[in-house]
Amino acid sequence: MTPHDGTGPAPDAQALAALFIHQALANTNNRVILERLPGLGLPDAWLVAGCLFQTVWNLQAGRSPAAGIKDYDLFYFDATDLSEQAESAVSARVDACFGDLGIVVEAKNQARVHTWYPQWFGRSYPALTSARAGIDRFLVPCTCVGLRDASGAPASMYAPYGLDDLYRGVLRPNAVCDHRALFRAKAKSYCERWTWLQIVEG
Repeated sequence: MTPHDGTGPAPDAQALAALFIHQALANTNNRVILERLPGLGLPDAWLVAGCLFQTVWNLQAGRSPAAGIKDYDLFYFDATDLSEQAESAVSARVDACFGDLGIVVEAKNQARVHTWYPQWFGRSYPALTSARAGIDRFLVPCTCVGLRDASGAPASMYAPYGLDDLYRGVLRPNAVCDHRALFRAKAKSYCERWTWLQIVEG
């Protein structure tokens, strides 16, 4: 499927969800990560963001699914231990689980983002209540996507703002986390890699 140009009827939400899952899993790394993820026993764990939507855009551009994808992000939610040490221990387990793939897989506990975000970005950040709440806050709404539970069944998808903009190639700032300068820098970098994307600010 090429980017939808706004002419004619757009695919319905269910069809887009099925297409998105199919295309995201065309990236072998995504498929293997999702197959192995339950074995890590991480609470509320999701494969999220760049490795998913960039796979879709790569396919639209006629590139290989994994082309140029720098890392693969896992979100999980564990409020029982907000320490950096606990997250580092999870990272070590993740490295051991996926080390044979030759890719970078990063796991972030969404329960503790508020403890370090202000120091890194100079803005307050709310204490989250789930991994999905972290997905909600990506800077570009069409990139707010996550998958899990792909082994032996269709994957469970989370896309709080839908998939229309993802397939139309529309990059908007996220009102839930509106860091406009960071948004513009990220959107610009996406447009340089996938030239049909368009930035829409309002």
